[in-house]
Amino acid sequence: MVEGIAFKEHAVTISAPSTTSASHRAAHRHHTFGFWVAAAAFLVNMGFSAVPTPLYVLYQRRDHFSTITITLVYAVYAVGVIGSLFLAGHVSDWVGRKRIFVPALLTNVLAAAIFLVAPSLPGLLLARVVSGISVGMTTATATAYLAELHARTAAGARGERRGQIVATAANLGGIGFGPLIAGMLAQFAPQPLRLSYYVFGALLLVLSLLVAVSPETAVRPAPAPAWRPQQIAVPPHGRRTFFAATAAAFGAFAVYGVFNSLAPSFLAGTMHETSHAVAGSIAFVAFASGALAQIALARMGLHATLRTGAGLLVPGLALLVAGMWLPSLVLFVIGGALAGAGAGLVFGGALATAGSTAPAGARGEVLAGFFLGAYVGLSVPVVALGIATQYVAARDAMLVFVALVSIAVIGSVRAVTQARVVEAPVAHQHRI
Repeated sequence: MVEGIAFKEHAVTISAPSTTSASHRAAHRHHTFGFWVAAAAFLVNMGFSAVPTPLYVLYQRRDHFSTITITLVYAVYAVGVIGSLFLAGHVSDWVGRKRIFVPALLTNVLAAAIFLVAPSLPGLLLARVVSGISVGMTTATATAYLAELHARTAAGARGERRGQIVATAANLGGIGFGPLIAGMLAQFAPQPLRLSYYVFGALLLVLSLLVAVSPETAVRPAPAPAWRPQQIAVPPHGRRTFFAATAAAFGAFAVYGVFNSLAPSFLAGTMHETSHAVAGSIAFVAFASGALAQIALARMGLHATLRTGAGLLVPGLALLVAGMWLPSLVLFVIGGALAGAGAGLVFGGALATAGSTAPAGARGEVLAGFFLGAYVGLSVPVVALGIATQYVAARDAMLVFVALVSIAVIGSVRAVTQARVVEAPVAHQHRI
């Protein structure tokens, strides 16, 4: 009897850890699945936001749009993003990441349907606003969601950096992925103004279902706070750093805004390059360079990342303008690649810096404020550039634009690197 009791106790002793270990492995697999599903959904959703980039020339040719009309169609998208960030970008801190991310994906499915059923100017404007609302709901939510999912699958500073790098790569890589696919389909497949919306709408619908069955990561406060518009919840000691980082992101996104809106028109008007595949590929090169630069230089410290980004961005913009003035497609593409890589590094460093100022429980809110400033940069300077091209040659307007953006980026990067960041070790500075 004694031996039997001892045996039973021993059996219990070894079975409990086995059950716990199996449960831990299952949770790890579930969070790993959720991480990669969320990354794919983030990438495709951002990609859809840039699908019209190589198609603007087709809309322009079909409906005789002016450059200012194309700029208006682009600008209303930014209005949707900014409004959504201001009203809903931070709400996932309270209600959960999936409760915002899944509706955001479905909102872009709705935008795809509007593009298909109402392809005239009013429909384009409405679809772009709806798409902007989706992206505004997505950026801060998906970035925070990926960081939290990855924190449950990897430990230490390396895991934190990798989560931030994947989020940035999905964001920037997605905005490049969309024009590439849309440009190729428009050039080589039938129904150039319809097929891309079918493809991306179907992908987003499937991914929204997969995100819905992924694990939730946000801890919902009890009771949940009353809704209020976006506020910048940054401690006083971190505000200088936060605003300097947001200004750097403003400049980086101003560069990306050119590739996301007016670059195809510049190619057609200045270099007489009308291929939709080329237009989409150049946008892809700019954004993919930013994502790849983030991955390649992931181990670099924050200040070095920001300085390297500025060091690539300024000469890249110079080559971009030189390509328009000569004109030379090769210089334009090389300049776009360098400028895109530099903007990606500046944006990634700024994102990590801004995130390091986030108080506990307010990551989504701080990121929403950061992206709010970044998307103002994506819209306002480009709208001004589009208006300027109505009065002066595109290459003259671009020259002034490049000079102003270069000064803004150099100044803001200098301000970030001189600011007193509380989290001195690099590993902590990369937290978001």
